[in-house]
Amino acid sequence: MKHSNFLAFDLGATSGRTLLGTLCDGRVEIEELTRFSNGITAVNGKYYWNILGLYEHIVEGLTVCAKRGIRPDSVGIDTWGVDVVPIGSDGSLLGMPRAYRDPYTNGAPEEFFELIPRNQVYNKTGIQVMNFNTLFQIYAAVKEGYSPIVQADRLLFMPDALSYMLTGKQICEYTIASTSQCLDPRTQKWDRELLTTAGVKGDILLEPTLPGCVIGKINPTIATQTGIGEVDVVAVAGHDTASAVMAVPVETENFAYLSSGTWSLMGIETRTPIITEESMRQNFTNEGGVEGTTRFLKNICGMWILEQCRKEWSRQGKEYSYPEIVAMAEGAEPFQCFINPDDAVFANPDSMLAAIDTFCAQTGQAAPKSDKQIIRTIFESLALRYRQVLEILESMAPFAIDTLNIIGGGSKNALLNQYTANATGKRVVAGPSEATAIGNIMMQAVGAGIVGSVAEARAIIRNSITTETFTPQNSEAWSEAYSRFQTLKPTKYE
Repeated sequence: MKHSNFLAFDLGATSGRTLLGTLCDGRVEIEELTRFSNGITAVNGKYYWNILGLYEHIVEGLTVCAKRGIRPDSVGIDTWGVDVVPIGSDGSLLGMPRAYRDPYTNGAPEEFFELIPRNQVYNKTGIQVMNFNTLFQIYAAVKEGYSPIVQADRLLFMPDALSYMLTGKQICEYTIASTSQCLDPRTQKWDRELLTTAGVKGDILLEPTLPGCVIGKINPTIATQTGIGEVDVVAVAGHDTASAVMAVPVETENFAYLSSGTWSLMGIETRTPIITEESMRQNFTNEGGVEGTTRFLKNICGMWILEQCRKEWSRQGKEYSYPEIVAMAEGAEPFQCFINPDDAVFANPDSMLAAIDTFCAQTGQAAPKSDKQIIRTIFESLALRYRQVLEILESMAPFAIDTLNIIGGGSKNALLNQYTANATGKRVVAGPSEATAIGNIMMQAVGAGIVGSVAEARAIIRNSITTETFTPQNSEAWSEAYSRFQTLKPTKYE
């Protein structure tokens, strides 16, 4: 295999990075070139993403790469799902994209289901009902009279909008489109009835394109400004979880994964969607994967709760590193109280610490009294929620699950990984932590024809990384804790 370089932009809800991936001799290596913060900006009661700031960071990443004397074979961008950028008939951005945590969608699903019943929406899309799905964002925006959406000629998902800003070419990549609750996963086509019912024209979204295609070349102005040249921009699996799942280092198609980060996403990869009465009742989702596969999964609130607590502690003058956080959790008393991470109270509270107290009060538990006890409560509760979701997943999966593959940043949390093995009773294999970036890079390599398939890409990944295995411990105590945890019921869509 020849020496090839690929540039990945991996943008998350709290931070973004530029990563250089190098393929040589059947191995892939990655190097972080830049890192930058990202976050939601509130203006007059509305919550936005600063897409122009993200674009500037991408331009900076291109510049840094060029200054290293490296001209990559291509560039790819992945982001979180559901959020869209309104584009005018002249191709201009009509405004900043609204952020999925904007409360304007509260109650939108219930209102929409009065127009098209919930079971019909699920049968059309196979998507987990969450109030921030694109369908409900569009409905809420039109109801609000939000002019950028009302006047938009086109809506582009976040990675597609950023690629458009680099190339001038508009596409709609399949995996990111599949998060919207507007797409039929069987046909991979838009359900125009849902769009028109939400209040926009049926062709406001471009027909989806499978990952691996070349969108276009970086426009001449940016090519010259950065020194990178007119390199190709490739449509990778634009949804960050789809990129991460591509990087699961397995040898078989039958595997379960937990993509662990701000969100935790637990699921399996299938050749066809699973849309049944049970999957609807359990609120599981069918999102697009690489090579036209389906990611049958459930969204679980992940490290968001801990990150929000850390922000509050920081404002109090308490800065905890991750090694300190793990040590604090290990030093706290086990199983004192639990939270359900998917309860609505934790969605976007003014104070996460107060939200934990509120949940405990509502469920008849004594709230944690120290920072270390709060951390322990979060970790234990996440592990127990993972068991709860995994049991439901097993009941619908077309194959047996004996191992859970944890990927993403959370795979570096050995304590939580061990708790997850303890709670689920499953063998847990952790790694790679850089799954999203690796998946982005390897999809570029597949698109370039340098790697022949996803199976070959996963073989290269296995050859390039080291994983860590965790086996269950203290099973009796964790089973008792799980019995207590099961009495805690979320107050929103489960």
